[in-house]
Amino acid sequence: MKIGYDSKRAFHNRSGLGNFSRDLISIISSYFPKNQYVLYNPKKAKINFSLNENTTEVLPSSIFWKIFSSIWRQKGILNQIKNDKIEIYHGLSGEIPQGIHKMNIKTIVTIHDLIFMRFPKLYSPPIDRRIYFKKFKYAADKADVVIAISEETKKDIVHFLNIDPAKVSVIYQGCNKAFKQVYPSEALEQTRTKFNIPKAFVLNVGTIQKRKNLLNLIKAIETLDIDLVVVGNDKRKYTNTVKEYINSKNLNHRVHFLKNVSTEELAHIYQLANIFVYPSIFEGFGIPIIEALYSKTPVITSKGSCFPEAGGPDSIYIDPENVSELRSEIENLLNSEQKQLLMVSKGLEYAQKFEDKHIAEQHVAIYNALI
Repeated sequence: MKIGYDSKRAFHNRSGLGNFSRDLISIISSYFPKNQYVLYNPKKAKINFSLNENTTEVLPSSIFWKIFSSIWRQKGILNQIKNDKIEIYHGLSGEIPQGIHKMNIKTIVTIHDLIFMRFPKLYSPPIDRRIYFKKFKYAADKADVVIAISEETKKDIVHFLNIDPAKVSVIYQGCNKAFKQVYPSEALEQTRTKFNIPKAFVLNVGTIQKRKNLLNLIKAIETLDIDLVVVGNDKRKYTNTVKEYINSKNLNHRVHFLKNVSTEELAHIYQLANIFVYPSIFEGFGIPIIEALYSKTPVITSKGSCFPEAGGPDSIYIDPENVSELRSEIENLLNSEQKQLLMVSKGLEYAQKFEDKHIAEQHVAIYNALI
């Protein structure tokens, strides 16, 4: 088979959809080397990642489309896809080119979440929500198969986009292989020293935005004898609210924000952490939870949404709006080594359902069924 991918996120996003795209392309092309994989990138890459021999990057071929690269991704790409003799086109982030359904090419779209519809107040201005809806609705209507990354996301696709449930397949996400390795203590301590990480700490990973609910986590650890380490993009206004609270409570010495952390260093930090806490209001899936499970770090996360799908039956679930409940669960877990060991063992066992080979096989099974 010759499979084309919308690879904008893979070459331009350092987290979230970018990590998902890079990891999926890598594992499918590794486990199924006989296929050809073409990565359509609208403009010069900001992120370079290693490609297998069966994988090729394609950029706009003309000066016109190089200038209008965003339009190329939506429409101009069609001639290139046709010339490349693509059999299946897979939109990895909720979009497919307009008009591709009229060509003799099978199409798949992966939709990660519809948070912009479920929690519209978290997305502004409203024009952004209208644009997202139009793109996602078009892709879900016209694609041959829709892939949801969780059962929760599938429910939202059926409800908000009015898509037949039979058209939607659920394939969970995995995580980078860096989080599945066991690192020597020397490597872990080098990372601890580099970032001046305390000996004991609670870890939180994710973009600092209101939905991720970092402020409530800070309030929860405020009266506990434990530090908090935060790894995530802090370019949003919510960061100012969080840091104003930290300053008002004199918590600067106990809340540590880390920047410029590589994937391997992040894997070290997970393994150094006492507990991983992820009190998000809502997610499409929650890859950091999987990263923590593979890192043998106990997980406390939110009730509802997709979180039990990612965390499994042995993680701890709390009401993300209930600071006292979150504080109590963190304190109880810190004081119970036996509970921590049980959660580590059971969590790692549960994480095996997110293994790379299984994820690759599920995707290729869909590809084969379409062809």
